Amino acid sequence: MQAKMPGFLAVALLLLLIPANALALDPPRSGHPVFDRAVQLVFDNFHDMSALDRFGAAVRQEIEDADTPLTKNSSNARADEAIDAVLASLEASHTGRFQRDTIDYFELADIFRFALRNDMERLFPPKGDASYPGIGMIARPANGALFASDVYDGSPADKAGIQVGDEIISVDGAPYHEIDSFQRQVGKTVEVSLRRHVGEKPITVKVAVEQLRPLRTFEKAIENSLAVSERSGKQIGYLRFWTLSSPNGMEIVNRALATGRLKDADGLIVDLRGRWGGGPADAAELFVGDTPSFRLISRDGEDMLANVRWRRPVVAIIDEGTRSGLELFAYALKTNGIPLVGTRTAGALLAGRAYLLPDDSILELAVSDAVIGEDVRLEGRGVEPDIPVTFSLPYAAGNDQQRDAAMQAMERILAGG
Repeated sequence: MQAKMPGFLAVALLLLLIPANALALDPPRSGHPVFDRAVQLVFDNFHDMSALDRFGAAVRQEIEDADTPLTKNSSNARADEAIDAVLASLEASHTGRFQRDTIDYFELADIFRFALRNDMERLFPPKGDASYPGIGMIARPANGALFASDVYDGSPADKAGIQVGDEIISVDGAPYHEIDSFQRQVGKTVEVSLRRHVGEKPITVKVAVEQLRPLRTFEKAIENSLAVSERSGKQIGYLRFWTLSSPNGMEIVNRALATGRLKDADGLIVDLRGRWGGGPADAAELFVGDTPSFRLISRDGEDMLANVRWRRPVVAIIDEGTRSGLELFAYALKTNGIPLVGTRTAGALLAGRAYLLPDDSILELAVSDAVIGEDVRLEGRGVEPDIPVTFSLPYAAGNDQQRDAAMQAMERILAGG
């Protein structure tokens, strides 16, 4: 039997292993309340204490900047710039600041609603339900313009015919802003001017504006992504995991596979090109687990799915949007011989937590490392595809090379190739 170390010796040894500068956890201060609170939260909670020297140096550099030193009287814009700079010095995923003029803010508030529970009713009166006015579309810059990068399945943008790759020019004649463009427009329609093909004249589509609940929107998108295509006499199912964070997302997928739209498919395309990861670490068990499927049946004949397992062929799609829990999902599929199509995943597998800053912006911070098995880390590394296929966003006009390649791979599998 191994001898136990006396308590005081264990504490002493632990203290020797902690860098001396980490014991005080007293970072430099600028006097600016939002900046200083963000810095203190990093020193108190960031998972990698070895990064705090580098972080502290970045903090001092911002405070002592010769041209624009950061002080309590600095503008919000200067503080924003400084916070972004010091957080970037940590070189970690699940670490960033989000403000209320972005969809990210509302989606993260809903995902981290428990961590923010004491402030949710104040932030989102009257019941504390995170929501924002929008059309279910994400746009990102490329080549000096904005392009629709995500159109949530079943959203108003999807129903109006907006496609991934469309250049977003304006909303009601004004520049597009993902929150401000839709303020006070809920229940109304807006005119979105877009360009589908390079050099062509813009077209205008009318889109209904809704008050969107983020996690419900993701669940709706997962359900509306379900599709079956016939290829060479075979039925190929498709589903997209927009996130693993929604409470009912896995249940929607389980039902579709066991008793719903996908139950008779010969093979399945699992799209892991998501917005956020999160969710259960064992989500991939649905496709690679060894336990049998079973249902619980009550005396009145009503059944409840207790354990669903998909035993037919699977091909998965990945890209830089495959992160966190979805990245672990992709890794599990790959190590079990399921082919991955697309581009390398985000390399963003740490455990994050949300904190509210004094201006009600959200600080997401990596609070734990994530290790697979004995020593595998995906942070900064990601998962490589088995079949590399790039996706060109600008003017994609609804074409999806990665989904097409996944379909072709599934056809080969079902044909015995």
